[in-house]
Amino acid sequence: LDVYDRAGLLRQRSVYAHCIYLDEADRCRMAEVGATAAVSPTSNLFLGSGFFDYTASDAASLRYGLASDVGGGTSFSPFHTMLAAYYVGRATVKTALFQGGQPKQGLSLSPQNLWWQHTAGAAKALGLEGVIGNLAVGCEADFIILNPKATPLLERRTARAESLDELLFAMIVLGDDRLIE
Repeated sequence: LDVYDRAGLLRQRSVYAHCIYLDEADRCRMAEVGATAAVSPTSNLFLGSGFFDYTASDAASLRYGLASDVGGGTSFSPFHTMLAAYYVGRATVKTALFQGGQPKQGLSLSPQNLWWQHTAGAAKALGLEGVIGNLAVGCEADFIILNPKATPLLERRTARAESLDELLFAMIVLGDDRLIE
């Protein structure tokens, strides 16, 4: 990271992929200048390269968004990317427990958080909050229509959803390109 910093490339709206080897000073420096992490969990899981530290990044106020990795990832699907991020969050908690520690406080990879990371969070990471990434008045029309009844299994599962989190999670776990109307 220091090489990029010394070259003047660590700045606002610069986006760095993965960011799995950052330490506290790196995260703080990125946050200070407004740089962003593009979290690519499908790639990190496929390559076995490591996990993005959501908790430490949140503590440093480092901006991040979910991304699909063309070179090392296994899917361009936002649903597969959100599911991989969920796996990473679960593995992070399990690893801490296995090593005799406590789960990292503040780790929230709830369905609503995952959808936020892939939409409004990604827009914020790029410095485009208030322009794209949500349906707020004044934002550009940056949206798709999802059909939670796109497949028989999705229809059965989403019909039983008792909360927004259950509905969103079902679409993450069972969703693919057919979910996009």
